[in-house]
Amino acid sequence: MSAPIRFVEVGPRDGLQNEARMVPLQAKAAFVEALAAAGLGEVEAGAFVSPKAVPQMADSEELFKLLERRPGVVYSALVPNEKGLERALAAKADKVAVFTAVSESFNRKNINATVAESLERFKPVVAQAKRAGLPVRGYVSTAFHCPYEGPVAPRKAVSVCEELLALGVDELSVGDTIGKACPHEVRALLSLLLEKVAVERVFLHFHDTYGMAVANALSAWRDFGVTGFDASAGGLGGCPYAPGASGNVATEDLAFALQSEGATVTVDWEAVKAAALALEPALGRPLSSHLSKVRRTS
Repeated sequence: MSAPIRFVEVGPRDGLQNEARMVPLQAKAAFVEALAAAGLGEVEAGAFVSPKAVPQMADSEELFKLLERRPGVVYSALVPNEKGLERALAAKADKVAVFTAVSESFNRKNINATVAESLERFKPVVAQAKRAGLPVRGYVSTAFHCPYEGPVAPRKAVSVCEELLALGVDELSVGDTIGKACPHEVRALLSLLLEKVAVERVFLHFHDTYGMAVANALSAWRDFGVTGFDASAGGLGGCPYAPGASGNVATEDLAFALQSEGATVTVDWEAVKAAALALEPALGRPLSSHLSKVRRTS
């Protein structure tokens, strides 16, 4: 319980990819740099995916070139295939992530592949990344609920996690994609998953659609000692293939909650909030995080 909380800041990628208004490159760079300055050890800065599929990520190469990188901070990127990995290597990303889902229906909607096909596609990606000396994370979406198939059996989610680990990924990001999980479901999955993999290799990726994300994270930390969490400054996020899903749990909200409960939090949540608020004009809409609405804090 004394181990510090490890945040992966996904706002610049997972947070922005679903925004309707195109965010200018300079605003993205300022956002990433402010988040790094707030004490976040890893910032997922972009994605090397098809610009037609995700227009908001079309300038990821330019973003990585523009960034003034802070020593000790990992600047990571999402890659869907070997071509995406080549682009990430050229941009000098520090780490890459591949992504699949537990639900077959979601996987087909998201990447037009079965779960088995997606895993087969990742084999050369993971191998090449490792040869290049890059760490690899594996995203596992719909680990609790699927927008098309409903509740997901924990054993099914664990099976996909094991297959990703067998490919050679260094860590897992286990996602509640539609934000419907409750603490008892989180405990049910973790009780099985942590029999197979060390807790240090597990990150949890909660969306806050039903307002349960902070409760789920606190339960995972208290009951299982999970210290790895994905979060998005300002509560940015959503998923074009998950109807009704809202943003990721806000980094500042989660950092504040964990710190208040006695966790060791090295991130400056006030600075994270300021970074997100500075992006509001480019978004053209207010943030959804709780703390973004508290303009003055003691």
